[in-house]
Amino acid sequence: MANNKLKKIPGIQSLINQLLSTPSISCTSKDIDQGNREVINLLANWFESIGFQCEIQDLEHDKDKANLIATLGQGNKGLVLAGHTDTVPLDEALWQVDPFKVTEKDDRFYGLGSCDMKSFFAVIIEALKTIDLNKIKQPLIILATADEETSMSGAKAIAKNANQLGLNNARYAVIGEPTNMKPIRMHKGMMMESIQLTGHAGHSSDPSLGNNALEAMYKVMRELLHWRDELQSKYKNPLFEIPVPTMNFGHIHGGDNPNRICGSCELQIDIRPLPGMKLSNLRAEMQQRLKRVLKDTGIHLKTVSLTDGFDAMDTDKNSEIVRLAEKMTKSESQIVAFGTEAPYYNSMGLETIVMGPGSINQAHQPDEYIETKALNPAVDIIRRLIEHCCF
Repeated sequence: MANNKLKKIPGIQSLINQLLSTPSISCTSKDIDQGNREVINLLANWFESIGFQCEIQDLEHDKDKANLIATLGQGNKGLVLAGHTDTVPLDEALWQVDPFKVTEKDDRFYGLGSCDMKSFFAVIIEALKTIDLNKIKQPLIILATADEETSMSGAKAIAKNANQLGLNNARYAVIGEPTNMKPIRMHKGMMMESIQLTGHAGHSSDPSLGNNALEAMYKVMRELLHWRDELQSKYKNPLFEIPVPTMNFGHIHGGDNPNRICGSCELQIDIRPLPGMKLSNLRAEMQQRLKRVLKDTGIHLKTVSLTDGFDAMDTDKNSEIVRLAEKMTKSESQIVAFGTEAPYYNSMGLETIVMGPGSINQAHQPDEYIETKALNPAVDIIRRLIEHCCF
């Protein structure tokens, strides 16, 4: 028997529309960045109205950012259903529909966040409508986070305070990113670093008058390419489409004029490590190598992490949540290239998978959409997961 309180909550299209109508763009540019607190309040009102205990966790770095931890039931083998409440920025001129409401056409719901990933919260609530909530014994915990699209500060804050927030009462976590409801158990990590060299400017007619940072960056780049070759020889995982760690030189800038010795130069790189490779170790090795190659050059080296980055996700194929999801979806667990908050949940001791409705191909695109036919199967699987893990 469904909980009578749930009957007062609107249908899934209305839920998605309310979520999309509450903008929550996160961006590294402060001019574009928005808070997510109104989305958190909206979700908290819904979950509180059906009996969940809701805690709103303020984020220290921004008063307009928060996480939601909504809990129903007690015990120590519960289920976490998690998602982020923020969206990427957009160029409205490229959209054919209003990005901030649901537009239904061609059996699709269009709107910013429809696929990635506000609809997942509506799927959870729709699944709860078919469940007798009085039967929930083990805790069902709903996590809604901030800033997944930028710094992942929301997931970091939850991981930092996991025990105080009751996450030690859960055993499994499902993150509802768009995977066409196929379970994901592994993805690469990510780190983005700025390498900044300072030399000494001078007139180009006499090289002795300066110390060329651009020439020193050539030595740095050559060393990084040697390091990349070594990493790709040492680390391989055939489960990934790109089976080796990657290193991309994405941005470089140095000097200001051809007749001046370059006084400073910056290179920004992106590294995508495999499971088993720790960001802290990579950063330490990079520093050691670059200091060595620049020794006695008189060039000053500074490295800056452009983001905290995240380690790779790796959940054991034989873990119960992976086997359960594979059985329910009739799909073998998969390996993907994109990153998620999963490493933070794994770090809390939760067996974690990524699995949600919609396709990653529609994420971060103009006229983002989720197919309406994807919603009911997702509702059914989430209902079965809750019953299996929490009854």
